[in-house]
Amino acid sequence: MPVYDKPRYYEIAFSFVDIENQVDLFQAFIEEHSKRAVKRVLDIGCGPAQQLREMVKRGYEGVGLDRSPEMLGYLTERAEESGVTIETVQADMTRFRLDEKADFAFILMDTIGLIGSLDKFLSHIDSVAGSLNSGGLYLIENMKLNWAGDEFFGSQSWTMEEDGVRVETTYSVELVDALAQMLRETMTMEIDDQGEHTVLEETMETRMIFPQEFVTLVELKGEFEFLGWFERSSTRRLDEASQDNIALLRRR
Repeated sequence: MPVYDKPRYYEIAFSFVDIENQVDLFQAFIEEHSKRAVKRVLDIGCGPAQQLREMVKRGYEGVGLDRSPEMLGYLTERAEESGVTIETVQADMTRFRLDEKADFAFILMDTIGLIGSLDKFLSHIDSVAGSLNSGGLYLIENMKLNWAGDEFFGSQSWTMEEDGVRVETTYSVELVDALAQMLRETMTMEIDDQGEHTVLEETMETRMIFPQEFVTLVELKGEFEFLGWFERSSTRRLDEASQDNIALLRRR
């Protein structure tokens, strides 16, 4: 069973993220680099959208975009529980348009790596540009920058528990085709839900986009300014490649 079909378990698996601090950081980037006031926010490949939910609690209008109806349904339920309203859009992140443009957009956890081909990547950039007001920021988290690092390939595991539900997650990256820059990413979740055991697994073929390739493609499209690579937990610029990173673009 695919991991993405079970939003509650997915949310528990990544509950180690400090959502409030992360949204504080988004607001710091907006204050330093946005050329427009931000009222409307777009979360691309949103999943459970904890960060978007927090931003809406702080007074922003929120739009969550995902192609999974299960995730969008879960997002709506959680938003209602919190007393807020979030617009949802079911669409592929490589081809979409919002009826009303956003002022700030973000995509987290290297979800941009799921796009695959260069044609689809360029279509994604067009889609974001067409849905973002001039002067607004596009924040991209945790691209695979440190491709030459010793820990790039292999696997990592962690365990999170909440309300009697225990989720042990294993994530691995393998090289499929170096010439085509193709990778295989596998995520497995072993779940103990009040004594009921389930195993979820999903394998995705993704494409590595090298840092300067990314910058060149963005600049060739001409829709965004590339503002730089930043640390994942601050507005400081990166001194060297790191898997914990933020790429920041601004709509022309």
